[in-house]
Amino acid sequence: MFIFIVNARFLTQKITGSQRFAIEISKCLKKLCPNIVFLAPKNILHKDIAEELEVKTIGKNKGHIWEQIDLPLHLKRLGNPLLLNLVNTAPLLYKNKIVTIHDLSWMHFPNSVSKKFYIYYKFLIPRIAKNSLHIFTVSYFSKKDIMKNLKIESNKISVIYNAISDKFQNLDVNKEDIILSVATLQPYKNLESLIKAFVKLKEDKRIKENYKLVLVGGLNSKVFRKTNLFNIAKNRKDIVFTGYVSDSELVKFYNKAKLFVFSSKFEGFGIPPLEAMACGTPVVVSNVASLPEVCGDAAYYVNPYDVNDIARGIETVLKNEKLQKKLIKKGLERVKLFGWEKSAKKLIEVIEEVISCRK
Repeated sequence: MFIFIVNARFLTQKITGSQRFAIEISKCLKKLCPNIVFLAPKNILHKDIAEELEVKTIGKNKGHIWEQIDLPLHLKRLGNPLLLNLVNTAPLLYKNKIVTIHDLSWMHFPNSVSKKFYIYYKFLIPRIAKNSLHIFTVSYFSKKDIMKNLKIESNKISVIYNAISDKFQNLDVNKEDIILSVATLQPYKNLESLIKAFVKLKEDKRIKENYKLVLVGGLNSKVFRKTNLFNIAKNRKDIVFTGYVSDSELVKFYNKAKLFVFSSKFEGFGIPPLEAMACGTPVVVSNVASLPEVCGDAAYYVNPYDVNDIARGIETVLKNEKLQKKLIKKGLERVKLFGWEKSAKKLIEVIEEVISCRK
């Protein structure tokens, strides 16, 4: 078995979809390739995961400086081994690398990131895409997007799907009058339209008065107060922002909810709808980007750019028990198509192919 290095800088970052991919794939890689080496800066946040992966910390710096300076210098001393990067960025000047570009959301929705972040990604991502040996991404939608916008040939990009943790499962608990969504405050997540649709349904008395909209995800108070969400949702007891919650808490929310709604305008993959399906909750999702690819026929689709259509989708599923049961059944089957070990094995196969082509 060949040996390669994994850039484990993701263990110094908060866990969102990209970091979840990196962590779960890394756990599988550790089992499949015992000799794999994980390198990270010293400011690790997830020490239990680092211990499980037997991560080695190197260098004095952190963040992008560590990745661009400390990491490649250390690799040079090791004889320039193959470096696998799992969360979008990689050392620019280190040639013997493979990079994972999850999506180009920053390019399509520049207002969803800081100006500093946008400038850095605009400079870095196209260059590492071109000088990497190969690119992984998480959906065929993202592959086409990368091919088109970064001018990369098809045979240089392989799709490695996300999956979900085994902890997301149907607990067979009584459903409550909860409409759930899991998303950050980034504009393309489209929480404003979802809230407007919910308020409209309530004002028009098209759903029961006691329904609550529960929104799980990062809640930066400064950002939140600058959005229209604050003005729409303030003083309403039927709209609940939870902030980040633990996975065990999230599983309970998924199981208690009568409906999960994901009205995002853009997703490279979109893990939350699959998590909801695994927990036995019917799902309403946007009919754009990668979501139809991921959710197949196991979701009810709406137009994320039309508040009335989002409201119609919510009302339709909530008032149709037969449709709910159909979506739940199809959802439980759909999630079986995705698995972390399955994705990790495909990733290894591609790496072996890339290495053999270079010999």
